[in-house]
Amino acid sequence: MQGTILIVDAIATNRIVLKVKLATAFYDVLQAGSMADALAQAKQRTPDLILSALDLPDGGAGALCAALHANPQTDNVPVIAIAAHADNPARMAALKEGVQDVLRKPVDDTLLLGRVRSVIRAHNAAAEWQVRDDTTRALGLGLAETEEHFAPRGHCIMVGPDAAHLQKWAAQLRPVLRARLTLAPTASVMRTAAQEAEADVFVLALPDDTAAALDQLRLIAELRAHAATRHAGVLVLQTSPDPTLGAQALDLGADDLMSEGFDAAELALRFRALLRSKRMQAQLRASVRTGLQAAVFDLADRTAQPPLCDAAPETSGRSRHQHGTPLCRPCRRSGPFQTGQRFLRPCLWRCGAGRGGRTPARLPAQHRHDLPHRGEEFLVVMPATTLNEARRAAMRICDAISSRRFEVPGSADPIAVTISIGMAFADPTKKAARALDQEAETGESLLNRADKALYAAKGQGRNQVTLGRPAA
Repeated sequence: MQGTILIVDAIATNRIVLKVKLATAFYDVLQAGSMADALAQAKQRTPDLILSALDLPDGGAGALCAALHANPQTDNVPVIAIAAHADNPARMAALKEGVQDVLRKPVDDTLLLGRVRSVIRAHNAAAEWQVRDDTTRALGLGLAETEEHFAPRGHCIMVGPDAAHLQKWAAQLRPVLRARLTLAPTASVMRTAAQEAEADVFVLALPDDTAAALDQLRLIAELRAHAATRHAGVLVLQTSPDPTLGAQALDLGADDLMSEGFDAAELALRFRALLRSKRMQAQLRASVRTGLQAAVFDLADRTAQPPLCDAAPETSGRSRHQHGTPLCRPCRRSGPFQTGQRFLRPCLWRCGAGRGGRTPARLPAQHRHDLPHRGEEFLVVMPATTLNEARRAAMRICDAISSRRFEVPGSADPIAVTISIGMAFADPTKKAARALDQEAETGESLLNRADKALYAAKGQGRNQVTLGRPAA
């Protein structure tokens, strides 16, 4: 399935029609007849997207969005509203309350599915970064949030072939847009982006001519490919409705779409939403980089805190991927304690620390064991990883450690080292486990299973990978 969508509408026929369209596109569809029912279902099984009627018997799409934001479990669930009759004030009210878009009936199927794909893609990308940020929080590095009022002004570049239209729109925008506004013709937008200060959002105004509009949409790929603009928001503005062209813009990577022409207040609202998203993603990336650096370079002086593993099943559940917790032990280290500590860093670099979401950390003291052949234990936590991906990564780690000897201070000759790996997995996608109401997987239980698998690997001859199976 491509994702889970919750349809909320008091009219059963509306729900059924939407369900047929979405199920045909391989989405898993849930249904609710009221806001209260939708909130209850979202808490029980968090959807990737909610499609809601603008008006509901006990509230509306905007109120539903506000209620979702009030619960940390559902805070990031996006909402798209569908309205039979929605005047501009009603649309703006819903957008201000956090609704991603308000689609008017009859909704074009191509545009609907394009919008759904775009929103779920953005939601999943944010969830992936959130998984990594949860790891940095476990390492004691939180994400600082900046109040929007005190944040620096954003930079918006409006792009289009018609200079007169851009000038006219800019005059209407400046009173309502707290941002620096730059106008750029289509032919020179990349040069303008390189010369100006970093752009936060590009607004691509499409001409009425289809061929010219398609040429304008090619800019999305250029913006995504350029290092200076790849993280900028892209808002496509259609001067006349064209559902097929709008869906194509979203599939090409546009972050948002205005399909009903220019409106200064709406564009300013959407700009602020894209600016918040861009800045949050930048903070998440910075937080993850800081956390990974701390995990690698301070490794000798810290132990893995329980939240590092405890966050694993929860974050895996949000991203609907398995979560691997390989437990690694180098089977030999030489010299006194300090030499062993110095050995760990090159060992971790060979393990690929910081690549593919892997987070290394020293194993808590209560999980270490004294064996006849002394070794050091550490974890590699791999969020959003399938079983096969983790197994291949573990085998690469084994090969990387044993393939060449280590140069260590105090030793005249390089030393040979092998590593044994025990793996454990939390898989929130197994429906059978949900149906049986089994006890929830915890970081401690994952660690215990990985620990047993580690000693099985050592008992079977070392320098190999063993998977720990959950208890029947």
